Amino acid sequence: MNSYLNGNGGPLEGAVIAVAGAAGPAGRATLLRLAEAGATVVASDANPARLAEAVDAARYAHGGATVTGDTVDLLDLDATREWAAKTENEFGRIDGLVHLVGGWRGSATFAETDLADWDLLEKLLIRTVQHTSLAFHDGLLRSDRGRFVLVSASGATQPTAGNAAYAASKAAAEAWTLALADAFRKAGGDEGPKAAAAILVIKALVHDAMRAERPNAKFAGFTDAKDLADAIAGVWEKPAQEVNGQRLWLTPKP
Repeated sequence: MNSYLNGNGGPLEGAVIAVAGAAGPAGRATLLRLAEAGATVVASDANPARLAEAVDAARYAHGGATVTGDTVDLLDLDATREWAAKTENEFGRIDGLVHLVGGWRGSATFAETDLADWDLLEKLLIRTVQHTSLAFHDGLLRSDRGRFVLVSASGATQPTAGNAAYAASKAAAEAWTLALADAFRKAGGDEGPKAAAAILVIKALVHDAMRAERPNAKFAGFTDAKDLADAIAGVWEKPAQEVNGQRLWLTPKP
């Protein structure tokens, strides 16, 4: 058993976790969940005001928790590398990167697809994964519990006609993350990977504000933001060998 699982603390006690795209509903729930589990949480988002609100909410909910926020341009590889280095230098380690940068564009039919949607989604859903994975790769390998967690969508496996750009972007992000997982596997050698890259697959996300806006909606197959946050934390509760390179489904497979 890994040393960090011994004693009273759980696998996230004392861990340092970076959360990219932290100001949305999934990010807010994740900051709360990780702070509750005893992690030091370093959040980033492109929106400084919303990021500050999310960080303050997590700090308020868990007195004594260390939750910080950095406005980082994840489309700039050098800036992303600087964020990773700053985090590890400041806290002495980096144990995880949770990728929650999102975005959606779609059309009524396949023929009406606007390739400008692809231009946007390629940046949001692929380029940010490339930059964060490259920036945090070495630090995660230095950790005894390094995890890279991507949140993806079932549409990447079963694309619909009007979601071509979105589904293709998500599929590319998954492939990139699986390549990272293979790098972790190779780095582990005969003993198996120490770090892991895992993909959490949802159909779509639902949160309290959405339910309030649409009280009669069923949201069938949707994953609640709090349940997603629990699943993210759960990636640290399993050995790296069990989760590395895995798609972990939070909705029925299509």
